[in-house]
Amino acid sequence: MSNKSKAVFRISIGLNILLIAILAWGIIKVNFVKEQIFVTEVQNNLMELEGLIAHQIDNNWLEPNLVTTKLGDVLNGIQVGTTTGEQLGNLSKGDKKILRNLYLKLNLYPHDELYSFVDLTIEDKKNFEDLRENLRDVGLGLNIPLYSDMDSFTKQAEELEGKINSPTN
Repeated sequence: MSNKSKAVFRISIGLNILLIAILAWGIIKVNFVKEQIFVTEVQNNLMELEGLIAHQIDNNWLEPNLVTTKLGDVLNGIQVGTTTGEQLGNLSKGDKKILRNLYLKLNLYPHDELYSFVDLTIEDKKNFEDLRENLRDVGLGLNIPLYSDMDSFTKQAEELEGKINSPTN
């Protein structure tokens, strides 16, 4: 091999290593974005939902729409996270199934729609109180340490989905 061929070969190897590093960095960033969507749009909103339910219990449900609005935020977050994960191609079938099932169960609770607030019955309030206990049981509540990685969140979501009984029963 001539010196010119060796130089071209070394440059080619260097460029390939650089391209692999850029690709790896991009994949890491995409996974980070997906996790941040689930942490901020779902996990944090579930924690806030637990806190709002507790606040409403302490205040005799004076502002129940705080709870139903926050539940709407949780449902929107699950949809955004799932859609983003699917579009990025980095949401596993298992995670997608867990999130879909959690969405379906939470969607059965009364929640506000755009420009439309729901009125909660005594049974609805009891169901939300049960949901609060389930949220705390799986580690999604105020003053509970938060694990902000996707595996921990998926585990919590799966546990929560398994604990929730249909509020329409």
